[in-house]
Amino acid sequence: MNQANGERREAKGFFAFCLLSCIFLLTGCAAVDTLKEGVSGISDYFLGGEDNADPPNVLVEYTPEIQLEVLWKESVGVGADEQSLKLIPAIGSGKILAADREGVVQARSLTTGNLIWATETEVHFSGGPGLGAGSLILGSSDAEVVALDIETGAVLWKSTVSSEVLSVPVVGDGIVVVRTTDGSVIALDEKTGGKRWSYERSVPALSVRGTGSPLIVEDNVIGGYDNGKVMALRLTDGKYVWETSIAVSKGRSEIERLVDLDVDPIVINGVIYVASYQGGLAAISELDGDVLWRNETISSHSGLSHDSRYLYLSDTQSHVMQLDQRSGASLWTQKDLHQRRLTAPAAYGNYVVAGDFEGYVHWFSNLDGRQLGRVQVTEGAIDAKPVVVDNTVYVYAKDGTLAALKVR
Repeated sequence: MNQANGERREAKGFFAFCLLSCIFLLTGCAAVDTLKEGVSGISDYFLGGEDNADPPNVLVEYTPEIQLEVLWKESVGVGADEQSLKLIPAIGSGKILAADREGVVQARSLTTGNLIWATETEVHFSGGPGLGAGSLILGSSDAEVVALDIETGAVLWKSTVSSEVLSVPVVGDGIVVVRTTDGSVIALDEKTGGKRWSYERSVPALSVRGTGSPLIVEDNVIGGYDNGKVMALRLTDGKYVWETSIAVSKGRSEIERLVDLDVDPIVINGVIYVASYQGGLAAISELDGDVLWRNETISSHSGLSHDSRYLYLSDTQSHVMQLDQRSGASLWTQKDLHQRRLTAPAAYGNYVVAGDFEGYVHWFSNLDGRQLGRVQVTEGAIDAKPVVVDNTVYVYAKDGTLAALKVR
């Protein structure tokens, strides 16, 4: 009987492996949440085990220490239309600018939320907007890059690139730099959209859906790749400057060996900080890529923020962490919102702020990570990192809700 049961388990396991392999071949890059849910569901069904998916924590009532106010709340079309995109509001020229999946771009007043202008482009936006000198730049799922006038919303130019843009374009010295899902870094002229240069890099067969936005530091373009490496290219012509490996694949299966640098890197005083999925957090020198320290215990695909002394991130379990910039050591970890799909945190003043999958925005103390207050702005998920300007927090939900929040 035991032998028969063992044979049935082996047969189920083999079938599950074959089905997973087919899924990966058909889907290519998959969103982390979808991938985890798919693997868990298939394993439970075919291997006959119990449903052991790690559920999100239910919110527990507590006495808030701060009072929160929703200053205004408006809608930007369909938002991300429940897809995993990199549509994050940008703030420039006294406006907040946001785009939706169906090509709507809006400029609104920071203080009132009143509409200043709106443009319907009919472009399937997937990344942006990034800010240039008088322009905003967006990328699309249809391999297009679009520039609009920041004062009027008029379309200035459109350019075709090699594949989908799933990161926020960046602009420096009149050059627009975009990352595409086929591994390319492409530079365009900010005024005309004409191609300046491109750099191609192969993409692993299995990777997390998305790409980290490039970072322009001095004369270089710096970005993380799906193979766990960070590379610097010269901004003017795309020439190779340096490369360093910060995440090393480990484990026996393709999923266990998956490392991906989809988190947008940040730079502080000549040091670049970048986190990876299953590959740790590292600090590297912007001059030559030397690794200054590495914390291999961290896995994140949401993003980083910082204040004058510390780094903040949400890991893959939605634990919010504060880390020392000098060593990478964890100083506190907030686990109350386990698996609530927190956004990257934003740090300002004495607070750390993050949104979750049920439309709540949470405030934490930067001293010890305790919960200070929360407010729900929508019933849909928030996956874009909050944007903070003058102690006002702006959040953009996947259903298109755009809101301004403040501590009273």
